[in-house]
Amino acid sequence: MDDLTFYDRLGLPRDATQEEIRRAYRQLVLRLHPDTNVNKGETELFIDIQQAFERLSDPKKKADYDLQLPPEPKVVSPLNISTYYSQPSLVRLSEPQVIYTLLELNIQPDANLWMSPTPLNISLVVDCSTSMQGIRLDMVKLTAIDILRQLHPDDIFSLVKFNDWAELLIAPGGLADLKSAEMKVQLLQAGGGTEIFRGLEMGFSQVAQFHSNQRINHIILITDGRTYGDEVSCEKLADQSSALGIGISALGIGSQWNDKFLDHITSKTGGICKFIPDGGDIRNSILEEITRLGSSLTEQITINYQTTPVVELSTAYRLQPDPSPLDPVSPLILGYMPRHGTMSVLFEFVIKDIPKNVTPFVMAKGILDIEIPRHNIRTKYINRIIFDRQITAEPVSEAPPAVILNAMMILLLFTMQERAREEMSKGDFDSATRHMENLATHLLQKGEDNLAQSVLNEVAYIRHNQSFSEEGEKLIKYGTRSLLLPARSGENY
Repeated sequence: MDDLTFYDRLGLPRDATQEEIRRAYRQLVLRLHPDTNVNKGETELFIDIQQAFERLSDPKKKADYDLQLPPEPKVVSPLNISTYYSQPSLVRLSEPQVIYTLLELNIQPDANLWMSPTPLNISLVVDCSTSMQGIRLDMVKLTAIDILRQLHPDDIFSLVKFNDWAELLIAPGGLADLKSAEMKVQLLQAGGGTEIFRGLEMGFSQVAQFHSNQRINHIILITDGRTYGDEVSCEKLADQSSALGIGISALGIGSQWNDKFLDHITSKTGGICKFIPDGGDIRNSILEEITRLGSSLTEQITINYQTTPVVELSTAYRLQPDPSPLDPVSPLILGYMPRHGTMSVLFEFVIKDIPKNVTPFVMAKGILDIEIPRHNIRTKYINRIIFDRQITAEPVSEAPPAVILNAMMILLLFTMQERAREEMSKGDFDSATRHMENLATHLLQKGEDNLAQSVLNEVAYIRHNQSFSEEGEKLIKYGTRSLLLPARSGENY
């Protein structure tokens, strides 16, 4: 690391504040501390980071160090970063106000991004509880064998089975005897209960063992049931995964699994949560997730941000490439950007007050961290991000840009069904059905006739049973979420 500055070691721009320096150091400690990370070479990296923090966290030492630095080289990012706002300016009000910001990342048309595909470091964590017996587990087994046969030589793959306990069925690097690995998969049997933490914990240990920023590090959980009593442990594990840069995706089969819980777990890591209805295509759903990961351009993109004290980031919603709510805490994990496509994230800021004599008003600022493994020019790009607006005496009548207006409409459809679920949990069935009827009307206006009919069918079910049907609830939730799914290219993993 001799050619790296102390700022480079901490992944910071040279204008980093003391708070940003402390935050970056804390996150790197979680990721690299020798007590929890035994990967080769990372103990030395941890020492380098300590040295950088000791120098930069002292304002005087930092100032002296800055004077010794050569001029900062100009780095042109291969990604174009754009921001759009729901209104051109803000007005001081006596009550809280909401503004939406859309962050969009696109590959520069002339960017030189030639590189070999990024290898995978994946653990497939398979629920083998009794409810998976039959066609569900049979399809998962056939698909796992397909994956084994398609892996590239540089990929690292493990397979964990779990029910009341977990077992490492295929260890990382254990594919020298492919026929033996396939036989182990074919002999999988269902039985017992569902304890998701046991499976996730073992899957995490396998991916963490070979974690590298030159790989896509990910856990794929496949389940059809609910876990009980270990939810807090799963959340803590998701936080560990997030700190280490390991994503978690969940594929829920049927209607009995807990979508709120798995959405929460996956959103912490920038992963996805997908609903596979009974009779749905289990094989293609799993292979699509493998293809998604294999076509990633970047490692997990993150934003370390800080809001102004009178501002709250209430919602963060990834619209593309894979629609999903994100956990709106710093560092905010945006997920992977594909080699071909766009990443866009919609932020909802609640502004409680605007101080006098402040313009422009900064809602939030932070550091966008983009890492492109195997990029032939540069792998890491640090970008300063500022979300701000001018203050005007009177509201400016101007329609939002089309790109953010469309994003807000999609978020509105998703929040309609979320509000219906909230009203249902309170026992307000009339309000819940009104939200659902409103949602059906908007879907019909968008030409989404099939999804609108599903909503109306669910309205009838609610009126008769005073509850959602488990399958209908998930169908509508993930149906509204998928409205912005981009068309997949024909690229195969």
